[in-house]
Amino acid sequence: MNTDIKLKPYKKTFEHSYAIGVFPTLELLEHRPGEVLKILLSSRSSENTGIQKIMKLCERNNTKVVVSDNLVNKISGKENSFAVGVFRKFISEVHQGENHLVLVGIRDMGNLGTICRTMLGFNLNNLVIIKPAADIFDPKTIRASMGAIFQLDFQYFNTFEDYKKAFSNNNYPFMTDGKTELPNVKFAGPYSLIFGSEPSGLDESFQNIGTSVKIPQSNKIDSLNLSIATGIALYEAQKK
Repeated sequence: MNTDIKLKPYKKTFEHSYAIGVFPTLELLEHRPGEVLKILLSSRSSENTGIQKIMKLCERNNTKVVVSDNLVNKISGKENSFAVGVFRKFISEVHQGENHLVLVGIRDMGNLGTICRTMLGFNLNNLVIIKPAADIFDPKTIRASMGAIFQLDFQYFNTFEDYKKAFSNNNYPFMTDGKTELPNVKFAGPYSLIFGSEPSGLDESFQNIGTSVKIPQSNKIDSLNLSIATGIALYEAQKK
């Protein structure tokens, strides 16, 4: 891809995307240096210690740096950002014989990004996303993940059945009416922790897939936020 592409606010159809902010840009440079097209910097960024690290990485990797307040503001929109990493989208795949987190129909980019970052915190590196779903390359997702997507392996599937045909992991769908409460589950690896979309969760057919799991909670709320629920599941699964 030409590094001199015309830069515009992100669209899903682009072959490139943006890591907006100092820390996401650092994560991009450290973990996906071969995909970096250029780095945009604000003229106000020289005193920022993170920017100094970015400059050292760019020098080491021979990465093009452009100082332009106009471009930074154009790409980042309303966000007050000092840095933008421009990168080509890359192909990623999850691995056989390893534990997976499966998100069925996730639509919220903030939740998707937060979940990516939480996964790294609990050493689970394989993310499966079942369509239709949020765009993992959207700058909003990347910003919410603080650049965690650059350390994850991820893969989209058109349907859960397509995923199930490709991987024979032990399945644990998390449902508000799951048959086994989370503290009583003995996770057998390689496993797949499965979660549904934010408003509706998983449909009833998932009761017949593996061991359905319920996270105990008070009756004062209907359900937990998706990113919180996945964090609880990841913590409990890695303990056992």
